[in-house]
Amino acid sequence: MPRHVIRHGQVIGDIWQVLVPREGESPATAALPEGPLAVSLDVWKARREELLARSSPVGVRLEPADDPAQIAGDLPRLALVAVNFPKLADGRGYSTGYLLRRRYGYRGELRAVGDVLRDQLFYLARSGFDAFQLREGADAHAALPSLRDFSEAYQSAGDARAPHFRRRAAPAGAAS
Repeated sequence: MPRHVIRHGQVIGDIWQVLVPREGESPATAALPEGPLAVSLDVWKARREELLARSSPVGVRLEPADDPAQIAGDLPRLALVAVNFPKLADGRGYSTGYLLRRRYGYRGELRAVGDVLRDQLFYLARSGFDAFQLREGADAHAALPSLRDFSEAYQSAGDARAPHFRRRAAPAGAAS
C-alpha cells in the first residue's frame, strides 16, 4: 500500500525513500537506493559529497538528539528535512522545526515523521512544518481538517501568522 503524506494542506503520495542504517551497519557502506532519498545525519556526515552529486533530490532525517546546526550550511541543497518524533511525549522536534525555519532560514520541505497524530498537526504547522507523515495506520485525509483546528493564535511561532495580541484593529471608517 503506498504511503501518503500531507504537504501544504493536501494529501499526496510519498516519493521519498528513507535510509537509516541498521544497528551495526556502517553509514559509510549502506547501499544508496535510486530516487529521492532522505538519510540519517550519520549517513549525511559520512557521505555528504556522494549524496550531493546525485541527480535526484536528497534530504536529511534528524532524530530528537540531533543538532540542526550540523546541517545549517547545507540547507539550501536539501530538498527535505524530516524530523522524527519517536513517541508522542517527545516534543524536541518542535524546537528543531522552529530552529530550522527561523534561525537557519530553511525554505525546503520540513516534514514531521514518526509518532505523528492528527491532534499535533496545527501545532506542528505553527512550529514551521509544512509536511506530515502520520503514524502507521492513520488516515491522512481524515486528519486534514485538524490543520484548521483553531482560528486564532495567541503567541508567536514559526509560521507567518501574527499572534492575536499583535494585530491592530483598523481605525473606524478605514477601508478594508
